[in-house]
Amino acid sequence: MAKYLLLKHYRGAPAAVNDVPMAQWTPEEISAHVRYMNDFAAKLEKTGEFVDSKALAPEGTFVRYDGEGRPPVTDGPFAETKDLIAGWMVIDVDSEERAVELAAELSAAPGAGGRPIHEWLELRPFLTASHTVEECPCT
Repeated sequence: MAKYLLLKHYRGAPAAVNDVPMAQWTPEEISAHVRYMNDFAAKLEKTGEFVDSKALAPEGTFVRYDGEGRPPVTDGPFAETKDLIAGWMVIDVDSEERAVELAAELSAAPGAGGRPIHEWLELRPFLTASHTVEECPCT
């Protein structure tokens, strides 16, 4: 089994087929979308392929280490809103092919007008345990 991260972007990927921003959806369209996402996760729970999923708010804070004392905190500079991640799902599947299949299915969640969004999802494998590197016996 291999774990993959399915990333939903607000706008960082190529435009979706049904590219109406969620802010313009009706409450019923939003409910249908959330229901699809929940049903998809429930289906993967039954097959043992679901690990976790979360939606993210568009707001955030940048923090960095700045030596001793209180770290600096700022509300920017942020990447443009189009680059923010809207949420993610972690899956644990037998192959990359299965991960691609599930990402494609998730891409079809309904959006405006009840039509599938056909959004682009970013699929990223988790790194596996690192292998030890033996020292080179070079002279």
